[in-house]
Amino acid sequence: MIPILALPDDLGKVLGRTSFTQSLDDPAVLADVKAIVDAVRSDGDAALVKFVCKFDRAEITADELRVTDAEIEDAYKDVDQEFLGALRIAKDRIHTYHLNQKTASWFSTEPDGVILGQLVRPIERVGIYVPGGLASYPSSVLMNALPAKIAGVSEIVMCTPPASNGKVNPSTLVAAKEAGVDEIYKAGGAHAIAAMAYGTETIKKVYKIAGPGNIFVTIAKKLVVGEVDIDMLAGPSEVVIVADEEANPDYVAADMLGQAEHAPNAVSILVTTSSELAEAAAKAVSDRLEQLPRKEIAAASIKNNCKIFIAPSIQKAIDAANFIAPEHLELLIANPFDYLSEIKSAGAVFLGPYTPEAVGDYVAGPNHVLPTGGTAHFYSPLGVYDFVKRISMLSYTKAGLEKVAGHIETIARAEGLDAHAKSVRVRLDR
Repeated sequence: MIPILALPDDLGKVLGRTSFTQSLDDPAVLADVKAIVDAVRSDGDAALVKFVCKFDRAEITADELRVTDAEIEDAYKDVDQEFLGALRIAKDRIHTYHLNQKTASWFSTEPDGVILGQLVRPIERVGIYVPGGLASYPSSVLMNALPAKIAGVSEIVMCTPPASNGKVNPSTLVAAKEAGVDEIYKAGGAHAIAAMAYGTETIKKVYKIAGPGNIFVTIAKKLVVGEVDIDMLAGPSEVVIVADEEANPDYVAADMLGQAEHAPNAVSILVTTSSELAEAAAKAVSDRLEQLPRKEIAAASIKNNCKIFIAPSIQKAIDAANFIAPEHLELLIANPFDYLSEIKSAGAVFLGPYTPEAVGDYVAGPNHVLPTGGTAHFYSPLGVYDFVKRISMLSYTKAGLEKVAGHIETIARAEGLDAHAKSVRVRLDR
């Protein structure tokens, strides 16, 4: 049975640092990842193929790194039509939602002819990472590639781990084709991140890398920042459920287990005002756990990272959720919209009993690549805005420059930059 605790005043002390955040600072793990990244940077394809053989357990050559058109055609034959239909519905809904995030260049003019503005341009070449290993993630392909496509990215590169037979999961390949991915490579882990960041003989370097992965992927992304941009440092999946006495304990348990089956380090937290609901939900989790195909994974997550807290009020429960800043926040309470203005930090908010977190994972439309581990205090969900860059634009007339010249000279000289001041004055004294 999951322990049920009173909500403490110092929630941070109870929750502590997660194993994921500890791993980010682990000198041994950091050294291992750095060695992989450095090897790919210096030795290119030779190192990449070596690591694919070692870590992805696939015997391939450099010529086999790139997925061929024939492999994609075979993938379409291997997936059933029900999956393809569902995938296309998800694609349409994700595409429609993200269209609203597009931003345009803008310009403003002043009476003296000065024109100021901002140019919005897509990043030319983007890499997306799609995990493999414990499961296949065609939904993550859509969530990464479609916003990039809408942003206008002209070259989308995907890296994903192959199976031991050297082939990529068919559902992942079909999703990539449907989403408009241009190049697909068979590589996972830190070596894939390094290949996209620095380039190899086969993989041309990208300018930004997006997509979640394991601790090795995340540390590799952290190491290559500056050489390329990244989306975020994403950790294990997590959910915080705020519930009152009217919430259905079976819904609560189902959603906690939905997170738990992701990985042993996934996090599920319930904060409720009802001790009766807490006890019923804890029992439902134990009962439902026995029925899961991924029982061992979910059981490890529940044992290590599942917590239930009793809060004195809904407001205190929401305060706790804001402190945690979870990836997924569910409000299983009466009139959840009344509290929406109180939500300060979360990756995504799911309101009401018929909005399980799973609907956001697949077909609702909002992106499921979300900040984790408290980073929702400063990170946002992946979106179209992640795949564009902004360029400032200035055009001054002589009259416009005369109006501000004195101010420029005053500030420039205060900073000891006399040449700055003279670069203005030389234009007006001629």
